[in-house]
Amino acid sequence: MLDILERPRRNRINPTIRGLVRETTLSTERFIYPLFLHAHDGKIPITSMPGCFRHDCKSLFEEIEAARQVGVNAIVLFPAIDDGLKTAGAEEAWNPNGLIPQTIKALKDKWPDLVVLTDVALDPYSSAGHDGLVDENGYVMNDETVEALCKQALCQAAAGADIISPSDMMDGRVGAIRSALDQDTYTNVGILSYTAKYASAFYGPFREALDSAPRGGTKESYQMDPANSREAVRELELDISEGADMVMVKPAGPYLDIIRRFREQTELPIAAYQVSGEYAMLKAASANGWLDEKKVVLESLTAIRRAGADMILTYFARQVGEWLNTSA
Repeated sequence: MLDILERPRRNRINPTIRGLVRETTLSTERFIYPLFLHAHDGKIPITSMPGCFRHDCKSLFEEIEAARQVGVNAIVLFPAIDDGLKTAGAEEAWNPNGLIPQTIKALKDKWPDLVVLTDVALDPYSSAGHDGLVDENGYVMNDETVEALCKQALCQAAAGADIISPSDMMDGRVGAIRSALDQDTYTNVGILSYTAKYASAFYGPFREALDSAPRGGTKESYQMDPANSREAVRELELDISEGADMVMVKPAGPYLDIIRRFREQTELPIAAYQVSGEYAMLKAASANGWLDEKKVVLESLTAIRRAGADMILTYFARQVGEWLNTSA
């Protein structure tokens, strides 16, 4: 027998002991469920995201009801807007009779306790497909865009949104939105800022889901360079100073180091977005029999939580909720 004083395996010897010492756990109260919707009848499968759909009102309500049954009670809405409503000025983004405001009102009428987050960015509504307003030279203008985002945020708050989530990455938009909300009596509406949103190649399936890819140019002049991490801390400091209630890292899996840096820098709640490309890869590999879907999904989400995320936006939210409820 070896003379070994420290034997860490003692704490792994059976499932009960492993459970007692487990540092990171998953629960449905930590999930935010991203959902796509459109103004047409029926739901349309998203080919690159098996199990995800563009929902009409009926199927959206059915999906949310099923998610609530397994303990997922926070959603974020993303609209697929008809091309005929897309303009250079993205005015549909703050139309009170538009798809998102009317859907929020209907959801809140049915489920007052449902937590509804909204995306604040112009790309679903812009004929240019960019998160901001574009000048004649193709440059995405910052300050003019922030003014438009404030209109969009106020429209969503008036409809009943609980948390506003600016994903545009314009400078100064968190402070401007906070000021606009506070001046118009929406002091209790929170802001979850997309603080470190990287110019990632993992967004491809999402842009198919919403038909929101840029019509020209790229988003690299406003989304972050994947090579940078110190810059993310600078963005974090700015968002905190401007009044963000929560901060986000997007994508999640390829940027666990950024989540960890945020956790070491702030006491604010941190969200991480497991994006469409992450979802698509796990689904495709599992469908081919190369990975065990349940095991790799749970492992990936646990890694995001372990890195320091308090909450996770994930398309697996309902599915994982079903798994967790079955194993409980």
